[in-house]
Amino acid sequence: MSFLNRSLRSRIFLSMILLVIGASILIVMVTVFQYRENTQDYHRERLIRKETAIRENIEYVIKNTTYPLETDKIALIFKNKIYEIKDIHKLDLFLYDLVGNLLISSRASFVKDTIHSKISKQALNGLKKSIDKHYIEKYIQNKFEYQSSFTYITDNHFKPIAILNLPYFEDDEFLNYELKEYLWRLGFAYVLMLLFAVILAYFLSKYITRSLNTISDKIKETRLDKRNKKILIPLRSQEVSTLVDAYNEMIDELESSAAQLASNEREAAWREMAKQVAHEIKNPLTPMRLTVQSFERKFDPNDPNIHKKMKEYSYSLIQQIDTMSSIASAFSTYAQMPAQQDETLNVVKITKLALDIFNEDYIYYTSESEEIIIKFDRTQLIRVITNLIKNSIQAIHENQPEDPKIQVNVYKDDSFAMISVMDNGIGITEENKPMVFEPKFTTKTSGMGLGLAMVKKIVETYGGEINFIANQGEGTTFIVKIPHI
Repeated sequence: MSFLNRSLRSRIFLSMILLVIGASILIVMVTVFQYRENTQDYHRERLIRKETAIRENIEYVIKNTTYPLETDKIALIFKNKIYEIKDIHKLDLFLYDLVGNLLISSRASFVKDTIHSKISKQALNGLKKSIDKHYIEKYIQNKFEYQSSFTYITDNHFKPIAILNLPYFEDDEFLNYELKEYLWRLGFAYVLMLLFAVILAYFLSKYITRSLNTISDKIKETRLDKRNKKILIPLRSQEVSTLVDAYNEMIDELESSAAQLASNEREAAWREMAKQVAHEIKNPLTPMRLTVQSFERKFDPNDPNIHKKMKEYSYSLIQQIDTMSSIASAFSTYAQMPAQQDETLNVVKITKLALDIFNEDYIYYTSESEEIIIKFDRTQLIRVITNLIKNSIQAIHENQPEDPKIQVNVYKDDSFAMISVMDNGIGITEENKPMVFEPKFTTKTSGMGLGLAMVKKIVETYGGEINFIANQGEGTTFIVKIPHI
């Protein structure tokens, strides 16, 4: 998981730890670098001090010598004095001629010194080109670092007669020991600082994110269809306080908007329902009006078939009035939410009872059990079954199959009582399947399409569900699932 994908608390915690570790490493690097610089400055200054003191001694010897101040006499001038100077200053010294050949050294050795027998060309050129006629060369010998100083020895008239070389060994053992001791103490302090930073980062990140987690949980629980609680966080920071106030204001606006939306939805639903009712009632009124007008034009009291025509006219009006009555009843039934009157019912017995009112000989009923107990309202269960059977009968009338059949089955499936109603009627087209349970949807020439919507509402009120399987021209199967005891 990348750093940016971690939680805010983890990022705060890791950032503080990395900050302390990074600062510690940086301070150690700066400390070591500064130590190296100070050490080099110390050795350079110490070499210059010793060089100055030795030059003073050499100048004193030259001033008081009886030998001619010439290059080839340097070995005689300092034959014994060079050892005295070494003993005084605790430093070896070498004297060379102007072309870099060794004249005399303070090292007493029975073996010829091949290392210091001649000045390197680099050092000789560096000395000649330097403005102050002073050159320092660094080199490593036997894994030890050395500085070697080169300067001219002059006569009383400031004419160079020899080259003075002072090799200086950089003994850093004590300084390195001090550095290690310092780094150990610094490391201990950094460990304590890191431990303190871990504890501080833990509690600080927990404090910062606790309020944010509370706000996040409240936002996740926010719903439009229920009353949401406001956030109450004591001792909150300015940033968190601003966020909490914004959320609480949003909750107030959300409740107001939800109430307004619910009111608008109810109003729109009733307007739509009223429009549907008006439309459905208007449909039978038109043929009624036409029938009355036609009878008025053709009415002849002397017609021998006047009684027969009168009877046909009355029958036509009664049919239209019955249609209007059924529309009004359907609307009234749908408008009433089914009351939950929990009765202990045998769904097998109630289903058979509901089927007894139908006289169609192509309705078949089977049940795998004699008793399946459910909690349901008797009237509402009969209404569900009756509506499904009526829909199947109408679908068969529209399709007119050679062998009409409606098969009703009652059985158990896990914790549900199952009622299936299968017919070989007209079926349902693919484009109409998503709208089957919508209140205002119907494919019939009359009716409001409230039957299946009412069935779905009743079944879901009692914790069940209704589904269907349909193919156009082949039939439809509705399956009702109701929790059983």
